[in-house]
Amino acid sequence: MPNYTTFSVLFFVRKHHNETKKLFIYARITVDGKRAEISLKRSISVNHWDTSKGRAKGTAPKSRILNQYLDQVYHKLLDCHKQLSSVNDIISAQPIKVRFYGNDDNHKTLLELLDYHNSHMKNVLKQGTLKNYFTTETYLKEFLKHKMSCNNINLKQINYRFITDFEQFLRNYSAKIPRKTCGNNGTMKHLERFKKMLNLSIKLEWLVKNLFDNFNFRFEKNERQYLSKRELQLLENTEFTSSSLQKVKDIFMP
Repeated sequence: MPNYTTFSVLFFVRKHHNETKKLFIYARITVDGKRAEISLKRSISVNHWDTSKGRAKGTAPKSRILNQYLDQVYHKLLDCHKQLSSVNDIISAQPIKVRFYGNDDNHKTLLELLDYHNSHMKNVLKQGTLKNYFTTETYLKEFLKHKMSCNNINLKQINYRFITDFEQFLRNYSAKIPRKTCGNNGTMKHLERFKKMLNLSIKLEWLVKNLFDNFNFRFEKNERQYLSKRELQLLENTEFTSSSLQKVKDIFMP
């Protein structure tokens, strides 16, 4: 069990500088007698604050909205406390404040993971393999932009639906430059690479589990057909403008 005796949140106000009619609202976190304070970036007139309750007075729309916000802050702080309690033996006020602001390792983002993977795998993976990861990264960024209307996401927000929505995005996405959409096996390869990146985040203790553990990869087996005599003759008589294709032809048909 966590080694703490008390946890409380108190909302209070302070005057700032020359302000005489306006009070600024703070939250004070107390754990086992140790305190940390958070500025909520909200203000209220002197006559509308109830000091004994730590709430806005009355039922006017502005008071109701402010009190609803204070409730949200309280529940978020309570959730931060619960998260830390589940992984730590000792809880104090400062780590709760840090987590509230999203500045601890528990709030690592997808882009941070992609950057870490690229910087640490460039000397491990072959260039061709790394290039494939860059392509998967491009698709992930496009998915965030076009389907989730954001540029980044907290790793903790990645769930099973994120994975299945990303799968459908890969199957249907069409870039501005005309090209074929991803086939089934191409889609599965991108998802495989994404799974490996999430496994890296688990090793870094940025995530607890990989949601791909419940995902069923469905690769299609392609039976390759032998070339007919006519096809071989056509291939033999063809001169490719692409030097790489011509080189491959020369290897197999010297």
